[in-house]
Amino acid sequence: MNEQDSGWRFFAGDEDEAYMARNEHHGVYDVNTIVNYDPTILPFVDLEIGSALERDDAGDFVVPR
Repeated sequence: MNEQDSGWRFFAGDEDEAYMARNEHHGVYDVNTIVNYDPTILPFVDLEIGSALERDDAGDFVVPR
């Protein structure tokens, strides 16, 4: 979207349209900052553009069906 945009979007998965419509619920962060909070995403940061992942019941990343 802009020079600072890595293309990554992180969601909890329970956001509804009303929540997403509010700008104060969004922020721009360096991917390294997010990896520091959750290092389990590191193996996936170089995935192809358009890739999507979600966590399964065990907390592991999987490609959504």
